[in-house]
Amino acid sequence: MYINLHNHQSAMNVIRDPIHGYIELDDVMLSLVDTPVMQRLRRIKQLGLTSFVYPGANHTRFEHSLGTYHLANSLSDRVDDELERLELRVAALLHDIGHGPLSHVTENLVKRHTGRSHEDVYQIIRDDPDLGRIFEENSLDVLIVASHIKGETNLGAALNSEIDVDRMDYLVRDAHYTGVPLSVDLIRLIHEMWFSEGKLVINSGGVRAAESLLLSRFMMHPTVYYHHVTRIAEAMCVHAVERMIEEGFDAKKLSVMDDQDLFVQMHSHPGYPAEIAERLRDRRLFKRATYIGFDEVGKSTLKHRSNTRLIEAELASDIGIDPGYILIDIPKPPDIVETGASIMVDHELRRLHEVSHLVAAIGHAQQDNWRMGVYTTDEHRDVVRRAANDFFGVKKHKQFRLDELIT
Repeated sequence: MYINLHNHQSAMNVIRDPIHGYIELDDVMLSLVDTPVMQRLRRIKQLGLTSFVYPGANHTRFEHSLGTYHLANSLSDRVDDELERLELRVAALLHDIGHGPLSHVTENLVKRHTGRSHEDVYQIIRDDPDLGRIFEENSLDVLIVASHIKGETNLGAALNSEIDVDRMDYLVRDAHYTGVPLSVDLIRLIHEMWFSEGKLVINSGGVRAAESLLLSRFMMHPTVYYHHVTRIAEAMCVHAVERMIEEGFDAKKLSVMDDQDLFVQMHSHPGYPAEIAERLRDRRLFKRATYIGFDEVGKSTLKHRSNTRLIEAELASDIGIDPGYILIDIPKPPDIVETGASIMVDHELRRLHEVSHLVAAIGHAQQDNWRMGVYTTDEHRDVVRRAANDFFGVKKHKQFRLDELIT
């Protein structure tokens, strides 16, 4: 394997990680890391096509999985039972094995055609002979580990709740590789966490660390996760794969493919998918015809989220172009679920937004980060803009906003 491991007399294997320093793996964890199911994650980018904006954003689901495991391992000393500690560590390491190529780019497509989200890993673990052998040798229950990953158990709150080790790692890791300057005290936050009745609770001493995590997430949304160039590239990719599926490609294959597999399939599929693959290869992306917030279009536009393909087809027909050259992107309403994290204050369990004015303000301000986009080729921008603005009843700008000038 292509990883820097050093054997120690204690039979621990050490990996050097740019975020957490040294990550220790015992023989059980190392055997899981060496399975093809885990190695596939080396070939899946954590942030999909974000490297079009931030060239350093080439980190993978593999290293994120190691980081999540490391944080879960630090948290596992709050668990008394030895087998439960092992289950938590295994669940943390395997929590992303259900991701398709380019991570969240293909997630909705995989779920639509398989009925499973990336968190539904029971069948993957059950059917994989290498994982099955390791689970059997270590008396691990597949159903229990899979339930931890979905957050359906008490321990699962560590991986799937308002503030969990998964979010903690990917926020700090994504910031590092995109060059976004953030400061989050993960060690302090982990130290102040404990399990209580199916919740991961933070002591009052961890509120400041939690605030810094929430502020980081708030800043990462418009600058990284919802950057318009990333949204355009991802919309192009999704449309190309949908066209492949319409023309006979087996969508169920997506769940076992990696990034390179996907682009090979796109390039080999003649017509629109191959054209989009070439555009993505050379970074010849569509442009923004319309890019607006709630103040210009209103929240009623959200009702169109499930009908974007029909609207694209209608507008394209009116204009006289292929519907693949009008991409409508209506994101879901902004929601920072971490504001509802459980905080223990004076022996009373409260929500983070109730004890922090900063977090409450972030909850309100997140609405400003939402943008609806309509994307097309450069030569069609003007006509598509007029058609889209007319359809959605776009209001004229009342004033310029700082975030519109700098994004």
